[in-house]
Amino acid sequence: MVYGLIQSCRYALKYRGGWRGLLEHMYTNGDHPFKVGTYMGCDPMGNRYYENRVDYPIGQHRWVEPADIHNFDSTHVPPEWHGWMCSMNDATPSMEQEYMEEMHKRQLKMEDSDAPYVDAVGHQEPYFNFNHQHNQSQIRSRGYGVGNHVVGLPPGAPDAFYTQPGSPYNAASIRKLEYAGDLDETKGGGRPYKNDMWKERLMTDEDRAAIAKKAADAAALEAEKAKSHKPLSLREQAILARGGTLK
Repeated sequence: MVYGLIQSCRYALKYRGGWRGLLEHMYTNGDHPFKVGTYMGCDPMGNRYYENRVDYPIGQHRWVEPADIHNFDSTHVPPEWHGWMCSMNDATPSMEQEYMEEMHKRQLKMEDSDAPYVDAVGHQEPYFNFNHQHNQSQIRSRGYGVGNHVVGLPPGAPDAFYTQPGSPYNAASIRKLEYAGDLDETKGGGRPYKNDMWKERLMTDEDRAAIAKKAADAAALEAEKAKSHKPLSLREQAILARGGTLK
């Protein structure tokens, strides 16, 4: 057992490039420093993927060594590599992409297509790789012109996560702020509102009293006009209903 451990350490020292690499991986990855396998590929964030079907049982024969050893999270594994890690497929993403590209060359086009994409993946947002964050929802500015120092997003950089059309975070869906009126319009402005609900919230007791008084005065004026107006006879009403005029 001791001899086997010594041999594993010797092999790991050679595999990891010295004591620094060995101790670094012992600190971050547990038993991974003594794990050796075949390099299968690398994702855009720099995570490296290995496989060893000879020395390890199914479930432990595939593993990832993160690029950022101090801030690694399970969400940093892309979906395409997650399927390979969980043995849902044996082809690595690079092999799948090569296969799809080759099949696309062999595809016989029956008709011309106006589809903007050559596969079923569809639209994809431009990829911004900040601090090895694969989960795009973590790449978000903490304020206007502030950026996000946690994930390394500089001020002014666009957010990389996808937003649905109509979302207030979608730049194409942001509508220009337009006001319906201003309660202090006669005084030069100061209390603008967008709708009647906003107007009601901005109104003071004096404003409500003035509006109520104005409505009462208008009602009283209409009542006075109704009293002074001579009611029409049935004959006159019939003439007006037919589009005629009274002499």
